[in-house]
Amino acid sequence: MNNDKSALEMFHLLSYYTLSHPDPIFFIHQYAVDAFTAQYADENTKPITITFALIGLYLHLEKNFTGKEVQFAHMKLAKHRKNWPNFKLPVNRGDLSIFDVIKVPEGSNRDEAIILWCVSVWESYHDCHQKVTDLVQKELWN
Repeated sequence: MNNDKSALEMFHLLSYYTLSHPDPIFFIHQYAVDAFTAQYADENTKPITITFALIGLYLHLEKNFTGKEVQFAHMKLAKHRKNWPNFKLPVNRGDLSIFDVIKVPEGSNRDEAIILWCVSVWESYHDCHQKVTDLVQKELWN
């Protein structure tokens, strides 16, 4: 998928919503950043960017991390490692997109749409799941 301007504009609109979300611990903005990054990454996207997005999706969806916990994990990872793996970008990056999310009215329905978007994007990277799991195990929990 390419980073077309309209998707980026929709992400900025969504960011106004997520950054002003009333639950600062949940920090739903982190989930939106990770889903958007993983979905719209291309051959010019830096390996650290894709890696952090996939780790964020993994930690949230597989380990039930809050957005703040994901953010802290990213900070910890950034301190330890300088070389990041390359991930093969799937052709199809999920059935839901930023355009689907932004159509949903603000509130709990939109929050749920963001989570479903994360699931859709994470599932599209199924061939990378073990590599992400191994990286998290090695870098965060060893």
